[in-house]
Amino acid sequence: MSPKRSIFEEVGAEAPATRATPKGNLIDARPKGARRAIRIWLMILFALVVVMIGVGGATRLTDSGLSITEWKPVTGAVPPLDEAAWTAEFTKYQATPQYALMNRDMTLPEFKGIYWWEWGHRQLGRLIGLVWALGFVGFALTRRIPPGWVPRLLGIGVLGGLQGAIGWWMVSSGLVGEMTSVASYRLAVHLGLAFAILGFIAWYVMLLGRTQADLLQARRLAEPKLFGMATGVLHLAFLQILLGALVAGIDAGRGFTDWPLMGGQFLPPDPFAITPVWRNFFEDPGLVQFIHRMAGYLVLLFGAVVAVLGRRSPQAATRVAFAWMGTWLLVQVGLGIVTLLHGAPMHLGLVHQLGAVVAFVLILRARFLARYPVVQSIRGSK
Repeated sequence: MSPKRSIFEEVGAEAPATRATPKGNLIDARPKGARRAIRIWLMILFALVVVMIGVGGATRLTDSGLSITEWKPVTGAVPPLDEAAWTAEFTKYQATPQYALMNRDMTLPEFKGIYWWEWGHRQLGRLIGLVWALGFVGFALTRRIPPGWVPRLLGIGVLGGLQGAIGWWMVSSGLVGEMTSVASYRLAVHLGLAFAILGFIAWYVMLLGRTQADLLQARRLAEPKLFGMATGVLHLAFLQILLGALVAGIDAGRGFTDWPLMGGQFLPPDPFAITPVWRNFFEDPGLVQFIHRMAGYLVLLFGAVVAVLGRRSPQAATRVAFAWMGTWLLVQVGLGIVTLLHGAPMHLGLVHQLGAVVAFVLILRARFLARYPVVQSIRGSK
């Protein structure tokens, strides 16, 4: 027996019993699976970018970045496969100022050592691009990208492509004139963009770790002042990272290895010897190291103040995040001092650089929780 119809129901309309029952939480029903998968994909990209930063730092510290004198995004993936090919690559390198001014006694086996560093650096860049492309195209074709996320995910790929072009722009600066390494200005741009890409990926991973409904609810309890101050710490830390690139670019970390003074005095000796004067702030090793030191103290001081203010947050997760931020900033300054006192050897330089990655992500995490707090009940459950 068919169910009774309402007298207000149109003839021919589907019977109520056969209608689909509306489901709750439709806004998150489909994105949940996609959000989880995209988050995993982004976490893989994040790990690859961190490795890329480490390999890039090693490439700079070993003066390997100028060993490959051409930019071949596709065919350059194949390394020299026989002695004739190796000899041809070595001949190209012998035409560079770095070889003429620094490495005239270099042998072919020694050249192979620096070549593999640069080749590995570029190969890792290709791998990152491939992982991004496969993931983005795959999610796009299966229509699993949540609404509003296409520009964000596409933007990461665009920045990655731009990073490759900037990498060559940086390398090309060391192949002319009397340059024995890449221009420190361009190195700073290259490293800065790497951290920007890392920051976007980390932020998106944190966003995708929460449902859209949860984020909307959490934003109502945001702490704007704390968020703003964390943003200030983030900007200062980013500036310090750029200054660190300037230090690495001219080997300024190996000039004055005493602390807290520099050459026995507060300011390094003769800090304005280069003309015009403005160039000293970017090219004088003593002054560049001094500025990097002062900026480090500023980041630590301001970060400590913000960490203390973060303890006043009503949310436990936010308090913990700001405590970790302040603690690691202190650790990072300590790593910088130890690296300096030992003359910036490669292993300590890499630890210090990767420590900057940790600091950057912890600042981002604290900033994120100031905007999207994790609300806990009285019992302590989410």
